[in-house]
Formats: sequence, C-alpha cells, structure tokens
Amino acid sequence: LLSGAVVAAGRMGYVSIPFADVVKIILSNLTGQQHLLAGIDTLFPTVIMEVRLPRILTAAIVGGGLAVAGAVFQGILLNPLADPYTLGVSAGAAFGAAIAILLNLYLKVIYSVPLFAFIGATATLFFVIYLSASGEGLSSNNLILSGIIVAAILSAGISFMKYVADEQVSVIIFWLMGSFASKTWPDVLLTLIFVSIGFLIFLLFARDLNLIALGSRTASTLGVDTRKTPLILLVAASLVAGICVSVSGIIGFVGLLVPHMVRFVTGPDNRRLLPVALLTGAILMLCADTFTRAVLPTEIPIGVLTALIGGPVFCYIFRKRQKSMRVD
Repeated sequence: LLSGAVVAAGRMGYVSIPFADVVKIILSNLTGQQHLLAGIDTLFPTVIMEVRLPRILTAAIVGGGLAVAGAVFQGILLNPLADPYTLGVSAGAAFGAAIAILLNLYLKVIYSVPLFAFIGATATLFFVIYLSASGEGLSSNNLILSGIIVAAILSAGISFMKYVADEQVSVIIFWLMGSFASKTWPDVLLTLIFVSIGFLIFLLFARDLNLIALGSRTASTLGVDTRKTPLILLVAASLVAGICVSVSGIIGFVGLLVPHMVRFVTGPDNRRLLPVALLTGAILMLCADTFTRAVLPTEIPIGVLTALIGGPVFCYIFRKRQKSMRVD
C-alpha cells in the first residue's frame, strides 16, 4: 500500500505524469538502467526525482516517525491521550524555530530553522525530565504535568516573538502550521536516519514495553529495569518526534490517532503494533500531503488538514470507547 501510494502521489500534481512513466523513472534511478527512460518526456524525470519524490518520501517518513513515537509514548506513560507533543517537544521545536526565523538566520545559514527546532525540542525534553524527576524515578503523571507547564511557558514565548517579529511573523506562522513544501534529498536522508535508529530501538525494547503496561512492580519482577528502560524509550521517542517536527513543522494528531487505529487490527502487542503503526502513519501522512498538494485548488498547510480530520475522528473513537466501557 505504501509503495503504491508513493507512485500514485508521484503522478499527481500540476504536471500529470502517467503511472507507468513514474514507475520507470523510479526504477531507472534505482537500477541505473537508462534505457527505461526511452520515450518519456525529458521533463518528467526532473519533476519526479527533484521536486516530488523528496517531498513524498519526507512526508511518509515523518508520518511513520510521529505515529511510532506516539505509540511508544502511550506505552510508557500508560495514557491513551499521550502523543509526541505531550512532553512539550513540539512547543520546544516551535520556540527554537521561531528564534531562528526572528533572527533571520534562515536567510543566512542553510537548515538553520530545522537545526534550531531540533535543539529546542531536545533541550525541552531534558528540562521536562529534570523537572519531573524524583527519588523514586520518573512518574508518568509528573512527566505529563511538567510537559504541560513547560509547553505553556514556551507558547507564551512564541506569542511574544510573533508580536515583535514584524515582517517575519508570516514566516513563523506558516512554519507553525506545518508543511512539506520545498523538501530536498538531504531532508529525506536526515529523517530516514533518525527515524530508522529510533524504530530499531523501539523494536529492541518492544517486549519490555509490553511488560511495562502491566505495572512497574510486575515488570520489575519479570526482569525489566523500570528506571532505565522507560528513560531510554522516552528519549528515543522524543528525539524521533523532535527531528520530524524540525523538518516538517507542527503536525498534530498523527501520533495520537494512528496508534489507536492500529490497535483495532493488531491488538496491544507492541511487537506487531509498532511496525504497523509506522507503515500506517506513513500512508496517512502521504495521502494527506498529496491531497493538499495535488487535489485542493490551493495548497493549505498539512498541520491544518491533519487537525481538521484527526480531531473529529479522535472524538468519535474516544466517545465510542466510552460507550463500550459503560456497556461492559
């Protein structure tokens, strides 16, 4: 499904390209067989390989990264409403990006906005962990409360920067709404490396994550280090979310909604949940981005679309679960 979605997204846009030509262009670049390009318009390979495919792959990787990070957050914090932004990671990334834009660094230093966004997300994560730490280790309630407090402070800082930004305010607002426009192959490589490393860590600790859901005492008796393992997973999930946000801007509801959708199919076992969540998040994000880019008459920020769709869908799922709990 993901491969088909990539090819379908490649053919859609201002310049419509036949499905077979998209496949031939991708295969030609993968295998180096130039004879596959015979009879194809010389403009098509440039459109696919330099304009559309980097954006398509970045959207898919970011969607998968946010979804799997959300599943890990919900598993660690034992909270169905947890997602990559629960701990203030998104607010930290937005704060860092706003600083770079306010100082006009995006005009002077390449990739300054993603770099500052990633630094902001990482710094926020470690400050939240420091704020919530106690002698008994990390508490999910303390982490969530600390994340809410820090996010509120950073949001106020972002509002102040928008107030003083003057002509840069539109750039800050556009970044905050999320977009995959003008993504390049370095963006694909950057997100692929970090999301792949994080995903391997999640798979390595998938069994431990299952045991953590039984409670810290039970998990500890079954051999899980209940202090070290949650911290490793927490940092890895936050860094994956941080790198995704730094590239795409603020995109909500993917990490919150996708794990709930996938659990209807896979059940709660993280050894199955995480891979399926990765693929499902990638497909949904790619479809949403393609819809904004190629179907709508005017492109709207992807963060706006995911919020408009994800919010009502999550309300429906949440309400349905509440009714089923009453019946039980």
